[in-house]
Amino acid sequence: MKQELRTTKIASDLTISKMINGMWQVAGGHGDINPSSAISEMFLYHDLGFTTWDMADIYGPAEQFFGEFVKQFEKKYGPDKLNQIQGLTKFVPNPGPMTHGIVEHYIEKSLKQMNLKSIDILQFHWWDYTDTRYLDALHHLYKIQNEGKIKHIGLTNFNTDIIEIMLEQGFNLVSNQVQYSIIDQRPQVKMTHMCSKNQIHLLAYGTLCGGFLSKKYLAKPEPTRSQLDTYSLQKYKKMIDAWGGWNLFQELLSVLDEIAKKHHSSIANVSTRYILDKPVVAGVIIGTRLGLSEHRSDNLNTFSLPLDDEDHKMIQSVTSKSNDLFEIIGDCGDEYR
Repeated sequence: MKQELRTTKIASDLTISKMINGMWQVAGGHGDINPSSAISEMFLYHDLGFTTWDMADIYGPAEQFFGEFVKQFEKKYGPDKLNQIQGLTKFVPNPGPMTHGIVEHYIEKSLKQMNLKSIDILQFHWWDYTDTRYLDALHHLYKIQNEGKIKHIGLTNFNTDIIEIMLEQGFNLVSNQVQYSIIDQRPQVKMTHMCSKNQIHLLAYGTLCGGFLSKKYLAKPEPTRSQLDTYSLQKYKKMIDAWGGWNLFQELLSVLDEIAKKHHSSIANVSTRYILDKPVVAGVIIGTRLGLSEHRSDNLNTFSLPLDDEDHKMIQSVTSKSNDLFEIIGDCGDEYR
């Protein structure tokens, strides 16, 4: 398979996997993960070409797992091969004073935990837009970038209006990480146009709605609260409810299953490909429950799956019946504020 079908050049000096290994699920609420098993699993992902890892300073041991993986990888293959791994992390401070010392402290901590000299993409998140000290934080991040400790600066869950304020201030941004799925297509309302105009890539998470967009839930009764046994399922069940409810969701799964059978693939493949084909989407983040469950081989099938006009019309026939999540929730990231 051609490498360009599986990777995206996100900057002149950085190419990432189109399917990114998401490490939120190691933070808790998705089962207990054994550290040694987790590192062994990370090698298996890498060997199949899933070389990009997404984490955050608030994702429990995620940065430490990555750092240990880097350490073992260097020992096994040598320092010259380390550029085969891409490490993306997030800086998620509590709103408050953003001095250079405070920002630098957290970036240095991430660098140490990740066992890196420079972070490929530092993705900044800010909880409260009314506190404009997020601009102070960005100012300091760019100073740290100039020191070589950060290669590129991106964002996580910022809405279109706030990004435009940042752009007016002269900040250069390579990406914004947002929720984007067949269920949640809010990025198409405002975000993608602004990103296209300013050469900002989208990194999409929630593309499989925590596992709901899979055959496991096809033709199944609505799960009870006690059956939603991970944070992901609890989170995305609320999104499905807001979107249109379980009956409409079953209609969507039925259509996705029909498309999957036509292409000899899976519902998850169809759901992922649908978002990968969207404008300015550089990659989708698929959660990895390291050592607990994996879908690596099935995920690989996504790269060879072509969705045609008929497939898109079938999906649209269902999604056109759904509620307008942009109207209900707001722009990308507004659900966190």
